[in-house]
Amino acid sequence: MTEKYKIYLSEDTKSRLINDAELFEFTKNDESVNLNAFLKTLIVNYFDQYRHDSEALLSNIMQDLTDLTSITNKDAAVLAEKIVSTYIKNDSLQSGKNSALTLTVSGSSYDILRIIENNMLKDTSLSQYLKDMFNAYLSIPRSEREAIIFKDSYEDITRALKEHRILSFTTTTSGTDKAYHVEPYIIAPSKEEQCNYLLCIDRKVRKPRTFRISRLRSVFVTSDTFPINSDIQKELQEKAIRSPHSVSLTVEAVVKLNQYGVRKFKAITKNRPIVSKIEGDLYYFDWPELQLEEYFKRFGRDAIVLKPESLKESIRKFYYYGLREYSK
Repeated sequence: MTEKYKIYLSEDTKSRLINDAELFEFTKNDESVNLNAFLKTLIVNYFDQYRHDSEALLSNIMQDLTDLTSITNKDAAVLAEKIVSTYIKNDSLQSGKNSALTLTVSGSSYDILRIIENNMLKDTSLSQYLKDMFNAYLSIPRSEREAIIFKDSYEDITRALKEHRILSFTTTTSGTDKAYHVEPYIIAPSKEEQCNYLLCIDRKVRKPRTFRISRLRSVFVTSDTFPINSDIQKELQEKAIRSPHSVSLTVEAVVKLNQYGVRKFKAITKNRPIVSKIEGDLYYFDWPELQLEEYFKRFGRDAIVLKPESLKESIRKFYYYGLREYSK
């Protein structure tokens, strides 16, 4: 069964939902953002949590009201709903006008909308209920929103971590033809990107790897187990704290920044490495080499790598081949 519903969202809410859909790689065949597919997944994976949280909020407000006053339970329930609708779900707090959006649902998402229509609306419309649900979702930190959208993958990974089982999956970056088999150790959030990463050991090459969980597909918990290596666990725990999105070799690096480089270093916060010490215009780092390379590629002549030679050569080649292409 397929059904279409018209819902109304503020431009801000719609824009933020599109941002999540784009970050979590919900795309159509032409690579444009597939907001409809994203919203269907959000509804299916978040409905139970949203309903539970909403009921718990009303219950807590009712309890506080009855504890502090002689109000009846019936009046407390009415007042609690009034408080929630006035101060928590107040549309006037959002700037801008609403825009119409056609939501096409089928399968599980259609079933949930039918449940909402038949049981949850009371004095509100379906459009308003979904709008409140989406705003509640957006109030959650992005790393937790990722866990909601990729609920099935998280549950499988969590089970594999608990039972020390080998995981199999493909990724959106390597395509569906290449399957990875890994020994999972840690799930860790990246503060800058607010996404979660699986730190693991690649069974094929016996090296540490990291994968953004929203890019994993066809996650499967195998029946094979593996023994936890305490040295590897300690190493990956340290990387999880510092830079979970990169498990490349950690190096001692020295980078010379001019005055514009210093300004950029203060302004560009995404994946910014932590400075070990500063001596004049020299910045010292003890950080994964790949992350240093990706970060300082954005600085141009305002940041010159002095050491290690491998990092210096990687960035030099990056600019050399870029210049060669632009010079054609």
